[in-house]
Amino acid sequence: MPPALLYFVFPQRQLIPRVTLFLSPSLHPSLISDTMDRSKEVSREIIPFARVYKDGTIERLAGTEIAPPGLDSETDVLSIHTVVVPETGVSARLYRPNSAKAGQKLPLVIYFHGGGFFLSSAADTKYHHSLNKLVAEANVILVSVDYRLAPEVPLPAAYEDSWAALEWVAAHAKPERPAATHEATWLDDYADYGRIFLIGDSCGANMTHHFALRLKESKLGGELKVQGIAMIFPYFWGKDPIGVEITDHFRKSMVDSWWNFVCTSDKGCDDPLINPFADGSPGLEDLACSRLIVIVAEKDILRDRGQVYYKKLVNSQWQGSAEFVEIKGEDHVFHILNPNCVNARSMFKRLAYFINQA
Repeated sequence: MPPALLYFVFPQRQLIPRVTLFLSPSLHPSLISDTMDRSKEVSREIIPFARVYKDGTIERLAGTEIAPPGLDSETDVLSIHTVVVPETGVSARLYRPNSAKAGQKLPLVIYFHGGGFFLSSAADTKYHHSLNKLVAEANVILVSVDYRLAPEVPLPAAYEDSWAALEWVAAHAKPERPAATHEATWLDDYADYGRIFLIGDSCGANMTHHFALRLKESKLGGELKVQGIAMIFPYFWGKDPIGVEITDHFRKSMVDSWWNFVCTSDKGCDDPLINPFADGSPGLEDLACSRLIVIVAEKDILRDRGQVYYKKLVNSQWQGSAEFVEIKGEDHVFHILNPNCVNARSMFKRLAYFINQA
């Protein structure tokens, strides 16, 4: 069986190379790209995703696949793409069941894609197909945020872009909301602002953690009442290895290099952005939601970090209800790579139950 893949598309407004990422120790021949510019001198390689040249350009390896929005005939889910922050170009892809009637209020999911903060987009074909299936299963309206990527736009820009998307959503929840574009009328017509969920995978799950803390004390927290958070294979890390990281030196060093590629602080893998339990990190008791689910995959190098997060959460003073799900036999973001597999369908059903339970 081939090693599990992490598959992402670099989000820019034009088509650019896509990368196929492997979390398992062995690499795959498909990572070798015929589009590589061999005339330029490489200054750094982010194995197996990208290379940085001495002239400052960055090459993402392999592919340019981007899915257009529209009606998905398999799931009968409709999607549209819109710019939400014109000043920065931050956009979002909105999804809803095609059968939904205007005035039929559905749970609102705000989704943050993965990709290590330097890969992928809301237009990624794999994400597009996966989210179509989640929307159909859960019967929700979903906003998938397309934030800008590091290192061209350094962190914490991805967090700030995604926060601005939350503000855009909140603006349409107000009685004095701005004049709606065609895209934004979807929120006006279908979104139940009493049932808001933040969901993310990998680094997107990392962002849901930080937003839940930030919402607690912010004005936006009074405008957006988040009912639940789903963290799918959350991207948390640390300098000192734990669990399988202690013996899996290859993947430990590889994930170290991913974070150090995008992190601009001198704290490295113990920066509070990536290590929620490093010195200076806020406590979990202030998470601004009443329910939270952590989903991990058995073969994922990030598995142990997700489990530690869950255990610390339930042992904190947080007053909500937490759940932990481990999916056997799978690796990181398998549901994006193969949304039709049995375990992916089961996970979508589990997320649908989490969203729709009373």
